[in-house]
Amino acid sequence: MVVGILEERPGAIELSVEVEGEPGAAAAVAYPALVGQVRVGDRVVLNTTAAALDLGTGGMHFVVVVEGSSPAWEGAQAGRTMKLRYTPHQVQVKAAEEAGSLHREAMESADGLGGTPVVWVPLHSMVAPAVAGARAAGASRVTYVMTDGAALPAPLSRLAAALRREGLLDAVVTAGQAFGGDLEAVNTFTGLLAARHAAGAEVIVVADGPGNTGTDTLWGATDIESAMALNAAGILGGRPVAALRISFADPRERHRGVSHHSLTALGKVVLVPSHVAVPVIEEESRREVVWAALRDARLDVRHQLVEATGQPALDLLAERRIEPESMGRKVADDPTFFQAAGASGVLAGRMAAGDRVWRRG
Repeated sequence: MVVGILEERPGAIELSVEVEGEPGAAAAVAYPALVGQVRVGDRVVLNTTAAALDLGTGGMHFVVVVEGSSPAWEGAQAGRTMKLRYTPHQVQVKAAEEAGSLHREAMESADGLGGTPVVWVPLHSMVAPAVAGARAAGASRVTYVMTDGAALPAPLSRLAAALRREGLLDAVVTAGQAFGGDLEAVNTFTGLLAARHAAGAEVIVVADGPGNTGTDTLWGATDIESAMALNAAGILGGRPVAALRISFADPRERHRGVSHHSLTALGKVVLVPSHVAVPVIEEESRREVVWAALRDARLDVRHQLVEATGQPALDLLAERRIEPESMGRKVADDPTFFQAAGASGVLAGRMAAGDRVWRRG
């Protein structure tokens, strides 16, 4: 039974629930698009698997059914594209590129990204510094394209909601099976095109949603696949920009210094030449660890490595009172991790601001 409302944001309601046979109250999330409206006193059916497994992101209950409620069906006028396809919770959306969409004409005539910088970040927690970095460096409009390798509902992201609330992020596009963004897209290619031609982005940040999966193997991680977005950006004539996953606080050896995920993605998966943002690191020994790893992986041969500061991104986030967190660590705990993400945004923002000046002559 629902005993309290903890937080409401567009598309998601966080609840306090009492679960039969368990002491005390627990946290749960409901998506009205899937289950309809939920109120205090409602009886609900929960999926408790994530909490039972003690998972990190998403380690809470999820509402499956609200007794006496159901999502409102809007009919064909709401779109004919289904996401979460062929599951009991498949949801009806209107994709930006489908017939009848307000953006259909723009999407039909879109022949590419026209040099728009596209920043790929390996983890959802890096979206905030990347967005803030782009803003701090002069980008006027920033859009986040959420791919479908991790969480599928965009409203799960507290981070994206905070960035929208503080005016740093202009729009969210949900691509593939991900849903709940301001714009829906069938795949990553049209997600990027919608970000540019429907949302008017000067900088696009692309990443999975919260809750990525890793298996401690070379290829078994969701961010390895999401790096394919840089190939899409290059194919569409954008300027691919990669953020590095760097940490000097992660207890796992494979993620200390430059994460093996970044080395694999940029060394084996990303086939188009990209700008790789390398954060300014004051401590010389740590700086050398990072540069040595990049050179050993021959990323300096495949891509253009650009040293950039990520501090403007962190300053802007602090000013707006947004405190990003990754695996329980905040900026003070692992500054290089967040500076690396910020540097990618700063680099892309500088590109966008320079393009604007050039276009104006």
